[in-house]
Amino acid sequence: MEHYAGPSCSICGIPLVSSCADRCRTCLKSPPVFRRASFFGLYDATLASVVHHYKFLGIRRLSKPLADLLMFYDTTGIDALISVPLSPRGLQDRGFNQALLLAAALSRGKRLPLIIDGLRKVADTPPQVGLSAKERAANVKKAFVCTGKVSGMNILLIDDVMTTGATVNACAQQLRRSGARSINVLTVARASLL
Repeated sequence: MEHYAGPSCSICGIPLVSSCADRCRTCLKSPPVFRRASFFGLYDATLASVVHHYKFLGIRRLSKPLADLLMFYDTTGIDALISVPLSPRGLQDRGFNQALLLAAALSRGKRLPLIIDGLRKVADTPPQVGLSAKERAANVKKAFVCTGKVSGMNILLIDDVMTTGATVNACAQQLRRSGARSINVLTVARASLL
């Protein structure tokens, strides 16, 4: 598994074709609420397989090695970590929140506070797989609420995979409404969408 070092959007992190560009079309037209999204590698080949085994086959012990991949991220100025939540039904079906386990392992490795109950998913939304970017945004628009004290904080939002960014942006909107100063996003993998 390789850390992606190619050209990417300076905001959402989506891989770009040329290093001459700084931002993708979507971020130029309608920037997300979060400041910057970073990731370890592209969601393909071995990394996709490992994430799949972790998330869907319930191999929880992969949370530590996957979190170790995220240790490259400079957390200077970050006040706390928050993970993308699952709905109560999603948590019951899966048996664990993969983003929370990643965030917990990263919190220990970086010695940063983890706000475990910072966000709640209040809507049991259908899976995002197969939906367009517009449909994904509509699907999660009112799915999350901020339940933690984040006022004035610089938050690092953790998830396993970022595709269009609809989920993390919906979470970031709630964090911002609750007074968070800034929200950055960190994921293990990023879908390229090219």
